[in-house]
Amino acid sequence: MTYAEKWKDFPDYILGITKEIWEDRGTETLDRYYAADIPVRTPMGISRGNQGVIAATMATCHEFPDRQLYGEDVIWSQSEEHGALSSHRLLTTATHLQDGQFGKASGKKWTVRVIADCAARGETIYDEWLVRDYGGLVRQLGFEPESYTRDLIAAEGGPEEAGRPFTPDIDVDGGYHGTGNDNEWGARYSDTLTRIMNKDFNHILADYDRAVIGEYAGAKQAIGREAISRFWVGLRSSFPNATFNIHHQIGMDGGMMSPRAAIRWSLDGSHDGWGTFGRPTGVQVHVMGMSHAEFGPWGLRREFSLYDEVAIWKQILLQSGEV
Repeated sequence: MTYAEKWKDFPDYILGITKEIWEDRGTETLDRYYAADIPVRTPMGISRGNQGVIAATMATCHEFPDRQLYGEDVIWSQSEEHGALSSHRLLTTATHLQDGQFGKASGKKWTVRVIADCAARGETIYDEWLVRDYGGLVRQLGFEPESYTRDLIAAEGGPEEAGRPFTPDIDVDGGYHGTGNDNEWGARYSDTLTRIMNKDFNHILADYDRAVIGEYAGAKQAIGREAISRFWVGLRSSFPNATFNIHHQIGMDGGMMSPRAAIRWSLDGSHDGWGTFGRPTGVQVHVMGMSHAEFGPWGLRREFSLYDEVAIWKQILLQSGEV
């Protein structure tokens, strides 16, 4: 069966293979849909090759056998030079029904978001960046991200043996070199995030819809401009001098949906301020972030911004020695 016979378009392909792999338990299809040497970057590290993805998928399916992945949106771009890239936002739910990475089965339910940027050629995903709301997951299982991370470091053998979170110095070239498209909505959201990271928080009060809803790291929902501002101030005040970079930017319009945008971004710098991550330690931190936005007649109306609290705490604890 050819691509055209099985999938009506690129978003349908992304949504379809996600369901086939994780919900329909077609784990073996990763050998077909993922390139053999694909780099998968998450805030917790980088893996090379689809065998690691297969192993992690099986472990997750065991611990959370009723896990569902609901595709909320696929924001994508394509060019002759760089091929296609999808920024796929999922709402994933599960119940902790088996013993595993998160301890004895607790029966607790959780719901978090994930954003995955995947580069594809034909039916093959060959380069990937993914941010899962790890902090939101552990909170719903009854832990706090900082204390959970301490226990995780100990479980991995202590500070000397624990896995290192992703930082740019360990990155590899997976083959995708695109930066998105020049659609006006991507440009608008890029400007918004840049202004926020330049500490222009009044921009939120002036240009976001008064009824804006934000879905953020930690499985936190913010309603209204003031609550949205508190989320961004909390992050930026922890790393007040960090350098903000936009790595990929897509804007889209049409498809019976609001005009929308997807941005992959980062913060690099010292943990110098009081904010979301507590007492300043002065250590160097890399924040891998992904954001989606939807626009309406009165401004930005919905925002989804994820980073991995556990990966950030791991960097802070490992470097500060406070484990």
